[in-house]
Amino acid sequence: MAPASPDRPGPRTPRTLCIDIGGTGLKALVLDAAAAPQTERVRVETPRPATPGRVLRALWSLVEPLGSFERVSVGFPGVVVNGVTHTAPNLHPDWAGFRLAHALKDRFRRPTRVLNDAGLQGYGVVQGRGVEMLLTLGTGMGCALFNDGVYVPNIELAHHPFRKGKTYEEYVGAAAMAAVGKKRWNRRVARVVAQVLPIFNPRRLYLGGGNAKHVEVDLPREVHLVANIAGLLGGIALWRGADD
Repeated sequence: MAPASPDRPGPRTPRTLCIDIGGTGLKALVLDAAAAPQTERVRVETPRPATPGRVLRALWSLVEPLGSFERVSVGFPGVVVNGVTHTAPNLHPDWAGFRLAHALKDRFRRPTRVLNDAGLQGYGVVQGRGVEMLLTLGTGMGCALFNDGVYVPNIELAHHPFRKGKTYEEYVGAAAMAAVGKKRWNRRVARVVAQVLPIFNPRRLYLGGGNAKHVEVDLPREVHLVANIAGLLGGIALWRGADD
């Protein structure tokens, strides 16, 4: 990255390394304090088996070229409480009880915060007014609920029974799309949206995740497609108030 010129101010600090741990890919980039990207987004395939040790080793190699940063934000595909991962249905059972925030802080020597990946992506798109909801369509299905910009943590709607003996995740996850094809998968997404709207009554419902780009059905006016990079851009929100 070229140095700042006298007419072009440099990046605002602190810089935040944002990491998105997914069931299919690991992604990262560095943002400045104004949430402007300071690096390209980098990505590698999630290793298999996706044990903590294998995923962390892949992350070290992924992050190394990105340069300096002062803090770390991580989105993780499962229940996270106080930096400890409790579930990881699309990774590996060894993540149960894993101190992810501690492991990353110890490695990077930087303060680290970890949140459910749908929650992190939601922070990248919500407007902060009323009830807003995000569903992520990827390897599985993530869910995040916000009220006036405040995140309600770890709502695992994906694993709730939905239709014909299938959970939401089994119905619209990546495996389902591969099995039934994109046309039928789109009809399934429309059914999920129709089910969710009258239950949570969000002012806005966002559809994100890596497979949101395949959504082609007509959506109600309160439903909006969002770019998957929001899963990284939301990393700044985890430090809201830390710079005051």
